[in-house]
Amino acid sequence: MHGVGGTTPERMLGDPRTVLITGDDTAAVYRRAVDADAEQRPGDYRAEPIREAYCWCNLTSGNGARALWLILLPFMVANLAHWMRPAAPAHHRGHRVYDVLVRLLALSLTVLLVAAACEVALDLTAWQCAGSAACAAGKSWMGFMSPEQGGTWSGPGRRVVLAALMPLLLVGFLWWLSRRTWSAYESASPPPRRPGTSRDVPPAQRPALTRRGFWYGRRVVARLRAAHTAAGLLTIAVALLVTGLDFDRRTGHDGALSTLGRVLLALVLLLTALTVRVVCRTARCEAEPDEHHDRFVVKVLPFAALVALVLSAVHTAWSRPGWVSGDRLPGSGAFGGIAVFQGLLVLGLLVTAGFLQNAARRHGHGDGRAALKGFHGAAVALLGCALGGVLTGGAAQRLADWMDGGATPGQPGDPIAGPAVVLSWQASVLPVLLVVVAAFAVLAGIQLLVVRRKVEPDIPGLYDKQERPDEQRVRRIAGTIARAGLTDSAPVLLGAVCLVTLVLGAGAVAGAWLTDRAPGRATEQAPLLVHTAAATAESLGSWLMGVGVLLLAVMGWRAYRDRSTRRTVGILWDVGTFWPRAAHPFAPPCYAERAVPDLTWRMATWTENNDGRLVISGHSQGSVLAAAAVWQLDLVTRSRVALLTYGSPLERLYGRWFPACFGPEALTGLHREMDDWRNLWRLTDPIGGPVRLTCEDGPDIDLGPLRDPLAFGRTLQHPLPAQILGHGDYQSDPVFEETRAVLIARLGAGVPRPRETDGTGGGC
Repeated sequence: MHGVGGTTPERMLGDPRTVLITGDDTAAVYRRAVDADAEQRPGDYRAEPIREAYCWCNLTSGNGARALWLILLPFMVANLAHWMRPAAPAHHRGHRVYDVLVRLLALSLTVLLVAAACEVALDLTAWQCAGSAACAAGKSWMGFMSPEQGGTWSGPGRRVVLAALMPLLLVGFLWWLSRRTWSAYESASPPPRRPGTSRDVPPAQRPALTRRGFWYGRRVVARLRAAHTAAGLLTIAVALLVTGLDFDRRTGHDGALSTLGRVLLALVLLLTALTVRVVCRTARCEAEPDEHHDRFVVKVLPFAALVALVLSAVHTAWSRPGWVSGDRLPGSGAFGGIAVFQGLLVLGLLVTAGFLQNAARRHGHGDGRAALKGFHGAAVALLGCALGGVLTGGAAQRLADWMDGGATPGQPGDPIAGPAVVLSWQASVLPVLLVVVAAFAVLAGIQLLVVRRKVEPDIPGLYDKQERPDEQRVRRIAGTIARAGLTDSAPVLLGAVCLVTLVLGAGAVAGAWLTDRAPGRATEQAPLLVHTAAATAESLGSWLMGVGVLLLAVMGWRAYRDRSTRRTVGILWDVGTFWPRAAHPFAPPCYAERAVPDLTWRMATWTENNDGRLVISGHSQGSVLAAAAVWQLDLVTRSRVALLTYGSPLERLYGRWFPACFGPEALTGLHREMDDWRNLWRLTDPIGGPVRLTCEDGPDIDLGPLRDPLAFGRTLQHPLPAQILGHGDYQSDPVFEETRAVLIARLGAGVPRPRETDGTGGGC
């Protein structure tokens, strides 16, 4: 199995002639043409294995349009936080609390996105700019909404109702995209297991990745999609209702229209409470594939929210004499409330993670290598909120700057008041955050120099002493090792960025609150230097946000077009989309829900039909898919499988960041229940590393660090300088062929009996 970069079956099998055995254009198993009928010629393969290649690169790559999924990055980050819980016992109540908090935080991100669309379309465009003759001048596409025209859509209520089509289309697009990928990815069912192989271990006590329903999330994603769609529609309805009710309250109008508005608001709040209840009660059922169909939730709830939105639009569009648009759209202060709510959820995640971490230590499941001491889930959740806030604030501020020409939104004499105050403050903190990141980049550079000088004296001793020393070659190898080690510094960077983000976010909310309470006093009393710095930070932040979104899209497009760029950023994206959508249904789809059942079906059916044994080898992310597929096999089939991993992030990334699923106990249990396992790694590899498991009854799993490059200088065997391979081309190392031959020979001796295990995944 290949890794993140992807490759062709011809290169994987070392033969230009390959045939498809099973699968489709998205993911398939290939063989060499000469091996296509190997099962009919068993005598020809007594001393030679049948080689197959599983190509899954089309699950994560495609045309450049997929780069737009990077805009959904906050949703993906929130979904990652769900899987980053500490490795506490499965029966601990903290798991449910943690899950509910993450799902509520994910729901708040959907509300934030739709509210940002309402801010751009309803507030800045239809309410402020279209209602100002100075702003609408020169914008012919806005002329029919101008009050001077006196047309059908010139009233404030009808303008915002018309503009509500934009966030409505956004919600519809997210629903369609989630449903389309849901039918393509979450519909692969796991293979049936042989009876009597579960050892009567309760599902809750089994390792998570061994449960049959783990990679089958149709019901969960369907329920969450319905709830998030309803939340988006209700957010638009609230924005419309508050606009009309605010005018009725200010003018003292207490007729039937105002009463209807209050009734509709109560209906919207009731549906909102029902939506929150659905989100809180939508837990994953992993013991078996969940085939239940919740027609009420999936169909009725979004439809009811849509009906409430239509009624709210009719109420807001109703003619009200004397109604003119004012400063900002009523309800713009909700962004500050969303930020405070998200902050409270993150604090709740911190406390819950602390309880789970203590429970894990008490039961012997603690892992000292867990990122940020087990609090990384809360830090990643905060990062998702920060990404959503910065994207929201930057987009709103950039649009406001474009609409008002050369003026500064919100300043005296400007045609529009600009976005909500808290959004401007959020855009202003971006330059400060970039300064912090730049400071860490400098520290990383210093660390590179220190590590390089530390390892330089040891490099010549790894090679033949007869080779001539080359100082430049030594520095190049040492620099590669130092750069590869920066991966282990990621938790420190994440912790520092999240701490600064928390402080800056709290300052932005507090500053916006003070500004709203005294809009002119703060500006008048502030020194000129402070006022100039704040204005510069706000303007620079909006521009940086626009450039950042553009760079994000370009990087995503190149990642799907250019192999070198994909290798650089692909691992982060593939780690994020490896996990099922357990918290946010609008996150990019999980490719493993197709790849893992594919591999499991292939291994289970081939060993069953041919009474065979196999070695499954995986590089990089392919090793994670291979391990996940082996976990899904029944114990009898699992005992017929050996695993060969190389450049594997199983412990270095997944074990540290996802200890509940890939912690030491889970990996040890996997090794115990299969025939054998070997892992190859290099010091020059920035992604792969050792698995760090040692068993008393056999050799170590880890073989390494492998020599890289294979030759230090020019020799008779290597007349040209050997390439520093880093994360790639492990197959060119002689150790790879030797290790694979040992595993094949071990399996060829006969079908091993399953090792005794209690099913809890502990011990060797």
